[in-house]
Amino acid sequence: MNREEVDRALARLGAERDAVEAALLALQDHPGLRLLTGAELSGRTRERWTVAEGGVALLWALFDRYAEALASARAVRSRRARPGSAELAELSELLSGPAVTVSGGRLPEAAGQLGAPARLVERVTLAELLERMNSWYAVVLEVVGPVDAVWSALPARIDLLLAELGRVQMLAVSVGVRPGGHPLADDLSELAGQLAALRSQVVADPLALWRPSRVPAQRGRAAEDEAWAAPTGVVDTAGFDRMGRQLDDIRVELEGLLRLRDESHERLQQVADLLQRADLTLAEARRARGEVLAKIAATEVPAVPGPPSALREAIAQAVDFQQTGQWHRLGPLLDALEDAAAKELGRARQSLTEVAQPLAVRAELRGRLEAYKAMAARLGLAEDPEVVERFEKARWLLWSAPCDLRAAAEAVGRFQQALRPPAPQHIQDSRQGEETDG
Repeated sequence: MNREEVDRALARLGAERDAVEAALLALQDHPGLRLLTGAELSGRTRERWTVAEGGVALLWALFDRYAEALASARAVRSRRARPGSAELAELSELLSGPAVTVSGGRLPEAAGQLGAPARLVERVTLAELLERMNSWYAVVLEVVGPVDAVWSALPARIDLLLAELGRVQMLAVSVGVRPGGHPLADDLSELAGQLAALRSQVVADPLALWRPSRVPAQRGRAAEDEAWAAPTGVVDTAGFDRMGRQLDDIRVELEGLLRLRDESHERLQQVADLLQRADLTLAEARRARGEVLAKIAATEVPAVPGPPSALREAIAQAVDFQQTGQWHRLGPLLDALEDAAAKELGRARQSLTEVAQPLAVRAELRGRLEAYKAMAARLGLAEDPEVVERFEKARWLLWSAPCDLRAAAEAVGRFQQALRPPAPQHIQDSRQGEETDG
């Protein structure tokens, strides 16, 4: 190497030394490293930290050897402003030759050396030493970076979810939902166990919840441009998110039971009111049926159903659930009662309509008869003997008991026909001529 090459190499190696020192100082202050130190680990995290933990101290030892070698080279270069051939040869050896002696066990094995006999000491170049430091740094950072990411993302969120779980469990107890008596309580107990297990896993084996975007660096194989970069990947929160959604679903159901507790009295009262209206409607249907049988002749009247005794028993059961706080049992029963009570009222109204149909027909015929009577007065036919006779006949049929609806309808029709105005004279003459010809 000539003098210019030596100076360029010293400048480059000095910059690399400063960059390595800055990276090691940042690693020393890395929160993931502080959290891992002395932690009780398991699984994949313990396996990888066992390797990486030794790499932290080793990195500083290798850096010291690197800095010492660089300092030696700088000392040689400072002897003379224009170094001679002897100094240039020595500098070439220090800067590019295998001039750094380290313990063989203090270096990661490079590719192609796996399985080779262990060496007590090894001589490497500064470039090789830098490459080995890059490899160890990547190994350490691939552990401390993801561990810090997982520990920053999940434990606090799990603690918040556990606190929320405690509140939901208290809500469950307040509405009578207890383990062994309701599936929601069993789901809460299972969820509590899953959250506790997840928190233990996060604390002891955080790498089990890390999904790297690339394969972690292998010893001796890290690319130099990636060695000092933070590992990339994502924290696997799928299990936590699923538990959060499950807890939300349980809370929604429990809040529904809480609303049921607050609204149960009013809803039961509404069911009782519907059944009372159904009873009154059935009573009216029975009264109408008796009136039809007494006042309408030759009519088949359907029977009126009795009161819904099964619904009364169900209401009593609902009241018992309400008084004993069994809201999870009251909910479906009350929904069924509201539907059944509404149907019962509809059935009673339909029965009244069917039973009272003949009375409605009679009332309609009476109304038509009165309307035709008013029409007769307007036409000046109120004193016409035929009109009067037909009116009295229809009126007698409609106001007599039992009433023959068919005969009454025919009589009203004949009374209506009597009110038709007479045909014009030429039409009458034509009709009389036709009768004479015939």
